[in-house]
Amino acid sequence: MRILHEGREALRIALRAIRANKARGILTTLGIIIGIVGVSTTMTAANGLTSSFKESVSALGSDVLYVSRMPWVFNGNFFEMRNRPNVSIKEAEKLADRLDSALAVNPTVSTERSVKFASETLPNIDILGTTEQQMLVSASVPEFGRFLSASDVRIKRRVAVIGHTVRERLFGTVDPLNKDIRIGRYNFLVIGVMEKQGSAGNFGGPDFDSQIFVPITAFAKSFGGGERNLNIAVKAPPGVTLADYEYELTGEMRKIRRLTPTEQDDFAVNKMDALVGMFNKVMGVVLLIGMLITSISLFVGGIGVMNIMFVSVTERTREIGIRKAIGAKRRTILAQFLFEAAAICLTGGILGVLGAYFVTLVINEKLMPASMSMPIVLAALVVSMLTGVVAGLIPAIKASRLNPIEALRYE
Repeated sequence: MRILHEGREALRIALRAIRANKARGILTTLGIIIGIVGVSTTMTAANGLTSSFKESVSALGSDVLYVSRMPWVFNGNFFEMRNRPNVSIKEAEKLADRLDSALAVNPTVSTERSVKFASETLPNIDILGTTEQQMLVSASVPEFGRFLSASDVRIKRRVAVIGHTVRERLFGTVDPLNKDIRIGRYNFLVIGVMEKQGSAGNFGGPDFDSQIFVPITAFAKSFGGGERNLNIAVKAPPGVTLADYEYELTGEMRKIRRLTPTEQDDFAVNKMDALVGMFNKVMGVVLLIGMLITSISLFVGGIGVMNIMFVSVTERTREIGIRKAIGAKRRTILAQFLFEAAAICLTGGILGVLGAYFVTLVINEKLMPASMSMPIVLAALVVSMLTGVVAGLIPAIKASRLNPIEALRYE
């Protein structure tokens, strides 16, 4: 109980000293405020980007393998890989016949074209030729209308399912269903609008809301897709591990391409784990660099707090001597100055968190996804308090070791 009483008394004296030197306290906290704003903003941006990335890649399916000409993450000689043959639609058909257990084998091909409706024109929109099985390999569904059907693919019908952003930018408040849009030189009938999926554009990936889905057969007929490079999405059956199914898929593709046992694969089998792993590595490096840079300002702020605390100890030397003369212990004096430094930095931390919150709102609105969570707030406040304790430790030790007789003589 005595320790608690001494702690409360030390805190009361520390807060009184801060109130008595408001201007000094405000100037001292500026460095802490800037440091906490930097650290908090870095963490919120990283948190927002991570959430956005996970939401975006979830639309691609975690139990899906993708057969492509090139790997998503390069780990070999690019100049050798670029000579690989394209993945063709005939190979997709053969793979579907061989993989009877697969829940879906869905080929996709893409290009960019301008899209027009009435007086509005959108340049460089991703046009994806696909099949009705896209719904089996993707977590996204139409918000209204319908997706492509097997008959749409079979009879090469020029119909389109547009992304959320395409709908907003091209149609505004107009209902897009059963409206003709011009993709390149051809008219396509809008039959559906996809739900909002988010964007992976910040990570070098596609903006899922700015895509348009058309039947792969109509794509080939309109844009010449017969020899284009395809991606084949293969959804693994339930009860089979993705690693085992990847081995089976690789074997079937090697048979289709008639590769001998001594020949290397001239295709790539990609999965979400590789993409997520690459993202985590990149974000780890970015976050580390950002934290190191922003921590410099926090370090400078801590040095400022230390200097002010040395000044405070010098100014109150006689007060310390009086307190020691009437029985104050060294730990009481130590706690008083530690509390004072921690209170200064905690105040700066609170103001820094508030500043970071408004900065986060601007970043989220204008630049990229960013979100501030409660763990980030708590971490920022804990860091600010620890900064105060560390910065105030040496001045507090100096104050606690003052000789009371010499302190009383100080003028």
